[in-house]
Amino acid sequence: MSANQTVDFPMNSSLSSVRTTDKEKSDTQGPYKATSSIAQIQLVNSHLEVYDPSDDSFVLVDALLADRARLIEHQPKICLEVGCGSGYVITSLALMLQEEAPRIHYFATDINLHAVATTRGTLEAHGVHAEVVATDIASGLQRRLAGLVDVIVVNPPYVPTPEEEVACEGITASWAGGENGRRVIDRILPVADELLSERGWLYMVILAENNPLEICRRMGEKGYGSKIVLQRSTQEERLQVIKFWREGAAAGLPREGSRGGSSTSESWLSHFPLFSFLRKGENGG
Repeated sequence: MSANQTVDFPMNSSLSSVRTTDKEKSDTQGPYKATSSIAQIQLVNSHLEVYDPSDDSFVLVDALLADRARLIEHQPKICLEVGCGSGYVITSLALMLQEEAPRIHYFATDINLHAVATTRGTLEAHGVHAEVVATDIASGLQRRLAGLVDVIVVNPPYVPTPEEEVACEGITASWAGGENGRRVIDRILPVADELLSERGWLYMVILAENNPLEICRRMGEKGYGSKIVLQRSTQEERLQVIKFWREGAAAGLPREGSRGGSSTSESWLSHFPLFSFLRKGENGG
């Protein structure tokens, strides 16, 4: 997402209500019956103070689709989205796994009350369920879910902005990341570490300007391996979806660090084939 991005809303949108776009559910009786493996944009609810699905949302869902076979094999029991916004990502995750992994319990959190209501509407429109909680990151859930979450997905506020914007309410909070876009990311990482199970995976959208190599180095010091699942450039942003896992557990890949006794730092660095691309992002080029 970009702080300069223009978000277009229909003229009849209401500040006080959540709407379902396009034809809504008026063509059907009862819950929507999923015919696709991801959420349908025309069924995603919207609100003026909630970030609509955009390039960063799509790259995260595309990364999950790319890893879908591994996710099915993983058979997670609990999945969590931090910062659910419109509900597009958590709904897509539930839809893509519902046939082969039907027993998953889904959670979604957002500090924005409008986002909580919007996510609930999107889930309902697609006939899937998640426990949606209004909270800061995962406050109030950490004791309940500590060490139990098998998959966490996060599209964090990553845009470099003035520090004062980080504390803003409403839609600004969905992108304002403070210095280097890292203020919220650096708060999420230790929470994810606390919540993830021994076999837990974290998927996070990261901007090149966030210094992804340093993020991976920091997670590596906590015992995590990492790899880029998907990367994409837009007119304004260079995005990566990075997957983290505990080095002692499988990640749907040959065990990282097992090749000739390589170290943790060597294992995560080996998953950055476009190292020069990332270095360019760090240098602001």
